Amino acid sequence: MAELLTIKLLSILIILVVTLFSGWLPFKKRFKSSEGIEFPLGEAIAAGVFLGAGLMHMLGDAANDFSESHINYPLPFLLAGIVFLALLWLEHIGRELYEHQGAQSPAFALLATLMLSIHSFLAGAALGLTDALSSTLIILFAIVAHKWAASFALAVHINRSNLSTQLRIICFIIFSCMTPLGILFGNITASLSHYPLIAPSFTALSAGTFLYLGTLHGLNRAVMIDKCCNLKHFSFVIIGFTIMAIVAIWT
Repeated sequence: MAELLTIKLLSILIILVVTLFSGWLPFKKRFKSSEGIEFPLGEAIAAGVFLGAGLMHMLGDAANDFSESHINYPLPFLLAGIVFLALLWLEHIGRELYEHQGAQSPAFALLATLMLSIHSFLAGAALGLTDALSSTLIILFAIVAHKWAASFALAVHINRSNLSTQLRIICFIIFSCMTPLGILFGNITASLSHYPLIAPSFTALSAGTFLYLGTLHGLNRAVMIDKCCNLKHFSFVIIGFTIMAIVAIWT
């Protein structure tokens, strides 16, 4: 238990350093585009891990916990679906703002910060709720593989906008803190034995985030859409999914 807590605390530090460093470059260099800043194989593995973790670990665990509380309604799947559709809706709104108001739109930068902060917090909560060391390490890898790219892209969008310098910094600090806060929140929630449905509820919400990150995040730039016809990249998605399937044998 102490070892798992130590890993989670180290995860907070690692994720925070990766986020701040990735976002610092656009603030310093004032990059106007995030194109070419990619790690496709890492993102492909992360997509498979997110998908596998959401389906086989988080939704399964949440469903079992609700079943043990004698709740027969498929509430975990409802919660996951709500989060999935809400994130998709926000991303569609963001694309509309981008196409009609341009990259300088303050509304687009604020919406991007909101959306990325939501799924960053829930992804962190998923890590915090995990009670198996192997799953914690694999989810940490997936979060880091996604986080550096998301951090860089958000910093680029923020610096392209017409927001004041103070607001740009505030937006990025809020985003940077979301995953660490999610990890702490998840770890605390997991210990609330007097409220047995809180942890599985947030596990289900986090599962919706993981399913979204593993499938449609980025819309036409998503790994499952943009790279699905590339056998090499898609094979890494399968590898990530398979890893979570194997881990499920022991967790």
